[in-house]
Amino acid sequence: MAEQDCGRPGEGYPTDCELTEALRSRAMMRNRPLERSAAWQAVLPRAGQVRLLLLDVDGVLTDGSITYLSGGGEAKSFNTHDGMGIRLLQDSGVAVGIITARSSEAVERRARDLRLAHVLQGQQDKLVAYESILKATGLRPPQTAYMGDDLMDLPLLNRVGFATAPADAVAEIRQRVHYTTERAGGRGAVREVCDLILEAQGNLARMQARFDR
Repeated sequence: MAEQDCGRPGEGYPTDCELTEALRSRAMMRNRPLERSAAWQAVLPRAGQVRLLLLDVDGVLTDGSITYLSGGGEAKSFNTHDGMGIRLLQDSGVAVGIITARSSEAVERRARDLRLAHVLQGQQDKLVAYESILKATGLRPPQTAYMGDDLMDLPLLNRVGFATAPADAVAEIRQRVHYTTERAGGRGAVREVCDLILEAQGNLARMQARFDR
């Protein structure tokens, strides 16, 4: 077979061969499976049952920082990658909600932006709030997941079917959950769990493909 004539590059433009190779490499990268940790693989059966993901706010959806404003309110920063993960998970049919001990207008606004199914703020006993959601939805504990980062979250983490924590959660929590993310709270931890659940349910590639045109 005659060797393909790739021509010569000129004026800084790639040759036909270089363009073909770039497209081939892109296709190979797209089809190559992502490398997943043993911890990720181990929890796929649990994640596959989840129909509702519940989240703490401070230290999970945020990095835990609280900024008091002069007017009396407080400011929180949220991660856009987490937001996208939540939207993709909701679009796949898994509901997402918040159970938090504090109350904040910023949280209410973020929850509204993301159209979360359940928003329970000011919940000093998170287990009571969780039980009210189970009663309202008819879901069973194995169908629910929760991400928390501190001791107040422990009763709820002990109850759900899939308990998760961000990388910077306190040690006592990281020792008790089914999965600890590689990312920190407010830095993509929620996105990681959303992707895990999507992959466990066979929906990750399908949801991502909507943007790969």
